[in-house]
Amino acid sequence: MLLYRGPLASCNYDCPYCPFAKRRDSPDQLRTDRADLARFTDWVAANPHGDTLSILFTPWGEGLTRSWYREALTTLSHLPQVERVAIQTNLAGRLGWVADADPGSLALWCTYHPGQVTRERFLAACATLRGHGIRHSVGMVGLPEHHAEAVALRAALPAETYLWINAADGHTYGADDEARWTLIDPLFGFSARPHSSLGDECGAGETSLSVIGDGTVRRCHFLPEPLGNLYDGSYRAALRPRGCTASVCDCHIGYVHLKRLGLHQIFAGGVAERIPAVGAPTWGAPTAAVRSAAAESIPLR
Repeated sequence: MLLYRGPLASCNYDCPYCPFAKRRDSPDQLRTDRADLARFTDWVAANPHGDTLSILFTPWGEGLTRSWYREALTTLSHLPQVERVAIQTNLAGRLGWVADADPGSLALWCTYHPGQVTRERFLAACATLRGHGIRHSVGMVGLPEHHAEAVALRAALPAETYLWINAADGHTYGADDEARWTLIDPLFGFSARPHSSLGDECGAGETSLSVIGDGTVRRCHFLPEPLGNLYDGSYRAALRPRGCTASVCDCHIGYVHLKRLGLHQIFAGGVAERIPAVGAPTWGAPTAAVRSAAAESIPLR
């Protein structure tokens, strides 16, 4: 699995909890990002090592408002060596392009940001994805003031759509708080607190790699030591199982690869897009409780 992050850092939203809110990239930065992405796409297409690849784009900013990300996702989705290509997105960009992609390999990891878009518009975008058969997960940041909105979103989404909740940075969840969020996302406990990781074996650096725009390869986004470069193949000599060198891991795209957590089994076939395997808990027993709470007082807005 390759996690690609180019220099793009601009976003059309201004979420107060995000350092990249309403940030603008200069024309030169955008040109560099576009060229870097084209180089990466060409490398994947050439497939110099004969690998089967799963790719997740994790831009600091919003990629789908940029034509070159839409084009790259479409192109990569049709390559036989690409098992899955996904991107983290706020789903604000146009979606007509997905009709040209292969729904068998394209997937989206979609985050709903209350205050930036209406629930009605976000749900309509999700319906568009369903209409084209595009796999997608939906999620929110677990801020206390957004709990009611999360309950309403869960009730409005189809039961088969996984709604994940990310613990808010700097926020501590007591037992009652964690239980409330777990009614919405049965897997919230994995996000509710950082995982001790020092010395624990991790797939990062073995089966999962982080790539930045210039081709530098690292074990993951959170470990700065380079393993080599993607384009000269120097990284391949460093691929092996090893323990994590960070004391804790508190982001899903990192700890999903911690082997002791078993999350590759829970998300089997959907690690890149954060979709649990069939039979894994995604809503289940809390359904009636959440639907009842949503029906009480939360209108669609």
